[in-house]
Amino acid sequence: MLSGANVVTPTGTVKDGEVIIDGTRIAAAAPENAHRIDLTGHHVVPGFVDIHNHGGGGASFTSGTPDDVVKGIHTHRLHGTTTLVASTVTGDMDFLTRRAGLLSELAEQGDIAGIHFEGPFISPCRKGAHSEELLRDPDPAEVRKLIDAARGHAAMVTLATELPGGIDSVRLLAEHGVIAAIGHTDATYEQTVAAIEAGATVATHLFNAMPPLGHREPGPIAALLEDERVTVELINDGTHLHPAALQLAFHHAGADRVAFITDAMDAAGFGDGRYMLGPLEVEVADGVARLVEGGSIAGSTLTLDRAFKRAVTVDRLPVEHAVSALSANPAKLLGRYDRIGSLEPGKDADLVILDSAFDLKGVMRRGEWVVDPQLG
Repeated sequence: MLSGANVVTPTGTVKDGEVIIDGTRIAAAAPENAHRIDLTGHHVVPGFVDIHNHGGGGASFTSGTPDDVVKGIHTHRLHGTTTLVASTVTGDMDFLTRRAGLLSELAEQGDIAGIHFEGPFISPCRKGAHSEELLRDPDPAEVRKLIDAARGHAAMVTLATELPGGIDSVRLLAEHGVIAAIGHTDATYEQTVAAIEAGATVATHLFNAMPPLGHREPGPIAALLEDERVTVELINDGTHLHPAALQLAFHHAGADRVAFITDAMDAAGFGDGRYMLGPLEVEVADGVARLVEGGSIAGSTLTLDRAFKRAVTVDRLPVEHAVSALSANPAKLLGRYDRIGSLEPGKDADLVILDSAFDLKGVMRRGEWVVDPQLG
């Protein structure tokens, strides 16, 4: 029994609350002999859910061995991410289908919650840290190859939906229960609206790798913010977004339509230095990752505990809104809210303990301590 904490639930924060763990699940009532841990002055929140993550701990989800991938997953678990979708970057189709096979095995073991293919179906005008030579139009037949290679574990595909085949690919993804995400796009407002109507439901790292908001040509940002069917990803690391942009997104989309992501690469939880992101070399300095050639931002070194702390201390968001963005909303996107994303009886015992300064002190995943709070 975790007692005395501020417990963030779907209906609000319960002061001097308690969370009861029985095996791997959250329970409604505690037996008389329950072990108590006093968390007075702390916050207990649901485990974080990251739907866009390329690696960490020096390991890449795009190119690492299965052991490397597990190392990267564990790195993020140490920072509160109890559910993670592994993201790839642009590569040739044969490589990506092989990669999908490897990652699908980890999904079958329960290590990851699915695969996110970011590229190769993206715009060369907004490629960011993706290899232009490997980009291609979103041919539905090739999109289908990735879905099939993932053996039921394709969670999301990021596309520039204005490219030839883009709308048909969105429809294909929707038919197969895979999230179609609009990103790395040069689409107009009208083209973005058409993609949403076809079934796209996520904005890949909103504001980044897309045309800016304009008063005569509003572009994709306006279309993505205004449509209630769309969840917008935000990278809240202080580098990818100005605080005013984050506030704009929350104001227009609302707390129920924002998902904080890391877009992390290998250096997350590991340190500065030289890394590879797919075939491209990246220099990480002072925690900011940029391509060696061209200087484009190349993912992030963010972990979700830092995103949470920044949200409530710098951006001054209510704790409950941060929990929605870090846990509930991405869990709902993945269709897993019946098991994760909130602290409710019957759900998996996935939770994070934060102190009064919102620094991480404990992480539990499925009833097992990943980070033991050592408080009781």
